[in-house]
Amino acid sequence: MNNKSEIEAFTTIHSTLSVLDDETRRRVLSAVSLLLGIEGTAIKTSGNSEVKHIPAAKHSTAPEEAIQYEDKYEEFAELFAAAQPTSNPYKALVAGYWLQVHLGRESFSSHDMNKELNNLGHKIGHTPSAFAPLVEAKPQLVLQLKKSGTSKQARKTYKLSKAGISKVESMLNE
Repeated sequence: MNNKSEIEAFTTIHSTLSVLDDETRRRVLSAVSLLLGIEGTAIKTSGNSEVKHIPAAKHSTAPEEAIQYEDKYEEFAELFAAAQPTSNPYKALVAGYWLQVHLGRESFSSHDMNKELNNLGHKIGHTPSAFAPLVEAKPQLVLQLKKSGTSKQARKTYKLSKAGISKVESMLNE
């Protein structure tokens, strides 16, 4: 790409994003980065002018602040107890956080999420109904990436959004 094309792209992107609020801009940029397979994203964190680089390989959807919980909770049971989720959707959200942020997965299956919860005695009987409010929330806390298999036996793959990660972190800080 030559300099003129790069400047035109920058101008187009800037004029398109400038009319959006900060959170919407972050979501759009994150989604576009993911779609284009960009290895990392620089973001300005809210409340200050510090720019952080978020590596895409291990924690592409989690700001660096989320990484602090890796050392704090060695077991899923410790994270779950600290978050104190009170409903099946929040239990699923916390389990997804463990799989995605702590274990560094790009996405997770409903089966893997429920396996973690079952080990603690908190198995969710019908995972689609637990994830539905998280997927339908505004902003979305969880994104459904794909569905494989027949409708009755389908396995779904999910990914926490930045809003979902922030929600779990706020549960941990309460």
